[in-house]
Amino acid sequence: MTGSGQLAFAFPPSVSYAEADFVPGACSDEARAWIARWPDWPSGRLGLWGPEGSGKSHLAAIWATRSGAARLPGAALARAEAPTLLGPARHAAIEDADRAAGNPEAERTLFHLLNLLAEAGGTALLTGRAAPARWPVVLPDLRSRLAASGAVAIAAPDERVLAAVLTKALADRQLAVEPEVVAYLVSRLPRTFAAMQQAAAALDRAALAAGRRITRALAARLVAADDNPGS
Repeated sequence: MTGSGQLAFAFPPSVSYAEADFVPGACSDEARAWIARWPDWPSGRLGLWGPEGSGKSHLAAIWATRSGAARLPGAALARAEAPTLLGPARHAAIEDADRAAGNPEAERTLFHLLNLLAEAGGTALLTGRAAPARWPVVLPDLRSRLAASGAVAIAAPDERVLAAVLTKALADRQLAVEPEVVAYLVSRLPRTFAAMQQAAAALDRAALAAGRRITRALAARLVAADDNPGS
């Protein structure tokens, strides 16, 4: 129970993918410029790659809103046919498309999907953790399509971007945290997008369990647990 005696329930964060809520920074400037250049993409395809939590899904959502593209999870490539996935859309944002690599069904569906888009004069945005040309794809024709795609990376973030990412991740969970607490965490946690997302989730759980707001002391406990994961 919380300090007020009421039951506390954990709700999943409501993530905002609005363009106004994207966290800008030098690490994503080139990627944002490529999104703005649409539809002027080489071969009608763009690979957007970077580490977990770096904003690939957010940029894909922004582009899908602008282009009217279908948003497709890479996991669906092994479960449905390309025409079914695409529907009436002429453009598609395929997230985590790199996960199709090594799965014969998923690779064939992705290849067919890219062909359908090309025939319709459409475009494809493919996100992944590495550039499409480096995906361990087995199907030769798909491999050549991916190698001919444009590609842009989201680079490593600086402290300002990490602080903004952590603040947004907390706001998505309806948590307001003082800037000095955010700065404390950013200076002590691993300098990755994923670490900020994980910290927001951990703070949400800790604040819910303690029944109080997030303080420097609560943040210090999180850092200590991160430093001593086995304790």
